Amino acid sequence: MKVVCIQNAPKFGAKEKNFQEVRSLLNKVKADLIVLPELFATGYTFTSKAEAKELAETNHGKTAEFLKELSIKTGATIIGGFVEIEDEKIYNSALIVSENKVIDTYRKIHLFNKEKLWFEPGDKPLKVYDVKGMKIGVMICFDWMFPEVCRTLTLLGMQVLAHPSNLVMPYCQNAMVTRCLENRIFAITSNRIGREKRGQDDFNFTGMSQITNFNGEILSSAPDKKTDVLSIEIDPNKAKDKMINDFNNLLDDRRLDFYKTSYNLE
Repeated sequence: MKVVCIQNAPKFGAKEKNFQEVRSLLNKVKADLIVLPELFATGYTFTSKAEAKELAETNHGKTAEFLKELSIKTGATIIGGFVEIEDEKIYNSALIVSENKVIDTYRKIHLFNKEKLWFEPGDKPLKVYDVKGMKIGVMICFDWMFPEVCRTLTLLGMQVLAHPSNLVMPYCQNAMVTRCLENRIFAITSNRIGREKRGQDDFNFTGMSQITNFNGEILSSAPDKKTDVLSIEIDPNKAKDKMINDFNNLLDDRRLDFYKTSYNLE
């Protein structure tokens, strides 16, 4: 299976320009799975909830139509971030598009920093999508900080994690090695680059997008400040094997009787 990861610097508020850049980067690309950054269509640094609402779309808006166009051209399932609106609520979401159809949207469940001012926390259960011979899970950026997300998706059968991101902290790329190792999954972290200074915020995005193997090996990585397209062949079926030696299975060896699900911190 051929997986592709896009790293670029979206221009805030310029959807058509951002679409055209991605269109150019994927010119002549054929793949099974393509992952784009978080909020690739709009940029990241909002200054008000009204501004986020102005750029928001339903799951059949301009961004969905653009990704459907790409899915036809590339032959790929495509996952990319956008601002979603439903029933007047705004979400930091990712579209999952395949074969000219919107399969679903994932809504970011762990909001970072001022995202809590603009967006509602995700309200959909974690889900795995069986498309093109892969079992794909989705999380967005800061969700990486919560290992329960990857573990839950793994228990649901995920083989490949699509991870649209706008990372500003320097930790995630290293942490994804652990996420893949502890779950024996593949991960595609599609991060953006560049600087966005708007209002009181000044963000420098870390780049270094990467595709990580089920055994924690980094298969491909991008630089920290340049647009890049990562492309590599993987065998997602290797993520089915949770044995790390003849005696230890990462899922079967869990001691659920020792894991508390709630704590009294008073």
